[in-house]
Order: sequence, then C-alpha cells, then structure tokens
Amino acid sequence: MHDFHADIEHITRVEGHGNIVIDVKGGKIRTLRMDIVESPRFFEAMALGRTYSEVAHITSRICGICAVTHTTTSIKAIESALDFNPSVQTIKLRKLLLNAEFIQSHILHLYFLAAPDFFGTGSVFGMVGDNKEDVLRGMRLKTLANELCALVGGRHIHPITLKIGCFSKNPEPRELSDFKKRIEDSRDEMDETVKFFKNLKIPEFERETEYISLTQPDEYALYDGKIKSSDSGEEIETSDYLDRVREFMVTHSTAKHAKSKRDSYMVGALARFNNNYDQLHPKAKESAMEMGLRHPCYNPYMNNIAQVVETVHCFEESICLIDDLISAGLKDEKREIGPKKGRGVGATEAPRGTLYHEHKLDETGKVTYANYIIPTAQNLANIENDLLSIVPTLLNKQKEEIIVDIEMLVRAYDPCISCATHLMKVEFVNE
Repeated sequence: MHDFHADIEHITRVEGHGNIVIDVKGGKIRTLRMDIVESPRFFEAMALGRTYSEVAHITSRICGICAVTHTTTSIKAIESALDFNPSVQTIKLRKLLLNAEFIQSHILHLYFLAAPDFFGTGSVFGMVGDNKEDVLRGMRLKTLANELCALVGGRHIHPITLKIGCFSKNPEPRELSDFKKRIEDSRDEMDETVKFFKNLKIPEFERETEYISLTQPDEYALYDGKIKSSDSGEEIETSDYLDRVREFMVTHSTAKHAKSKRDSYMVGALARFNNNYDQLHPKAKESAMEMGLRHPCYNPYMNNIAQVVETVHCFEESICLIDDLISAGLKDEKREIGPKKGRGVGATEAPRGTLYHEHKLDETGKVTYANYIIPTAQNLANIENDLLSIVPTLLNKQKEEIIVDIEMLVRAYDPCISCATHLMKVEFVNE
C-alpha cells in the first residue's frame, strides 16, 4: 500500500482524547502526528495561593487512576521545601500504598484495555464469551488492589490518610496481617496472569530509544531515587529534574512534549525494566523470563509485558513491607509541621512513568509556584517517533490491520491523556 491515509479519531481504550493523522504518498510519510485534543486543565494555577497543607488534596484530583502517586509526589515536594524527612514507618506505608496503586492500574490496563486487541474485539465484553475466567481474574485482582488502597489510604481513590510527614490513621496490625494472607492466596492468580499474557502474540518491532526513570542501588525504584538516563547511565538528583526533562510545545497538542539527550525518550514500565532490572524481585525476573521479556528490550509493545512483571514485583514487595511494618510495631506518628519559605521537588514513579511535582512556598506556607510534569506528556514525542518508524513496515498490510497495529502501539504506552494536558497557550496581540 504505497498510498495510505488515516484519520483515527478518539483512540479507544485509553484515558482521554487523542487522534492520529497519517498520510503516506508513494510509500513515504508526508504527515504523521498524534493530536491531543483534550481540554487543558490548569492544576498549576489552582495550586497558587493555596497553603502547603492543602495542595496535595488538589493535585490528587489530577487523576483518578494515579491519585496515590500524585498525592505522594506532591507531599514529597512540600516536605522537601520544608526540609523535613519522614520516618521509616511513614515511607514504608507510602511504598505499600504505591504498590497497591501499581497493581490496580496495571491490571486495569492489561486485562481491560490492552487484552481485547489480541482477541479481535473492541472491548473487554467481547472477551467474556471465550475468556470469561480471565476477565473475572482481572476483576478479582483489581478489587484486591483497590481494597489495599482503601486499607492504607482511607479509600479506594484520592487517599485521605496521607499527610505531610505522617499518616492521619494507621492500618491496624491485624488488618495488615489478614491482608497479607489475601495477597499470598492470590499468588496463583498472578501465576495465571503470567501464563495468560505469555500466550499472547506480541507484535515484533524494535526501536531503541532513551529510557528515563528513577533508580536506586538497593531497590526497584518506585517511591524515590535519582533520575537515570539509559543513554549514559548518568544519575542526577531530582531537584535538578529540569536538566533532564526539557518540555516544549507543539501545535497539534494541548499537552507539551518532552525530550532529553535525544529528540524523545520513554518512561514507564519498560524504561524502569531496562534501567533497574537487577533490582527486580527474583519472582518478577522469573516471570519476565517465562514471558520472553529479555533485558534490555527495545520493543515498545513489550511495555505491557513489563507491566505484568512489575505487578508480580509489587505483589511480593507488598508482602515484605507488611512483614516489616508488623514486626516493627506501628506507632502513632501524627505531627504538625510549621510553614517555611523554600523550594521542593518530588519525584515518584507512577504506573505510566516518572512524575515530577515542584512547589515554591513563601514565609506563610502559601504556594507561589507549581510545576507538574506528567508521564504521558513525556511519552508523546516518543510515541510519534515509534509510529514514524513502524508505519513504513506495515504498508504491506490491509488498511484495517495497519490501524489496529497503530492503535495497539499507542495503547501499549498506557497513556493517560487527561493528566498530560497542563498547557496554557497565551497569544499577545499588539493594538
């Protein structure tokens, strides 16, 4: 197919609204872009003038899927501005809550948004006839993760127990012990999940790019770490995040794009897998091997398999965290931290990639500056570069097949488009 044109309006099974426009003439790409048409959301402006204790409740509303990560990252930025370091117990509770969010988000995407592509159906409902047990398994695992979020965070989404410096309410040791047993009992469900995705035929495509994520020498970095680029292996402090993440505007998107050492880079599960493979739990490494995910991997479609691997990792790490919390004995650590002028940056891995929040506070503790850089915004330029590379290899297929492969590639990134739209374009007119 030397001539090919497609206007894919509102890519399905992704969060938010995005279109793809492709025009090929004589086998050469004349136009290829991913239009982000979601209305801008001005969360940075909403934070201005708010007190340091309010801002995390606002930023948690950026996303209903990654509310834990937005809350955590916002709090970390405030704590950095206040020169406050939380206790080991608080950090472990935050890590447990973050694991729960990773599990529920990855399972939602894998079973209900990505899997239908492999069964030739437009939605998960088309899978129910022949794969009912697989769908039910996904529902059970997501329910488990949601309930762990509620146990630690106070409710399933938009957590209310997370505070600056502490938790307003700790889970009871007995509740944690009971939940540990539920996670252990669900290991068989995770084993079946690995088998399910192992048997799906992942498209063969490779494009090596720059991979950016947090990294830690002694753990698989989700909660904290330095910023690492796969290109040089260089690690920088999160406070210097703007030296690594360079945002820019494009005319066809209400979300900014980003670049670093190259003209695009990838964040998310595959980036973390490539940068932090050695720190994965042994069982997660076994799962990667079983599903054919080798380190390093340059196939963006395999991001979904990396999400399965991370889900296994979060299951096992959650068990370890619960053991640590119970053995140490949960203490009431409620504390109030006074206002202080300062600048703070928080960086946390969200399911879709590295999330940055920066806040500046005045002497009264009010926010004078806010900047939020969302994982999907960082991935948009890389998605377009992937499409530029893969489309010429698809032209021997029928148009319908080409469109399916293109949509699958976009969905593999698990984009959260609404989160990414934090752009305000102002045009000044001389009168």
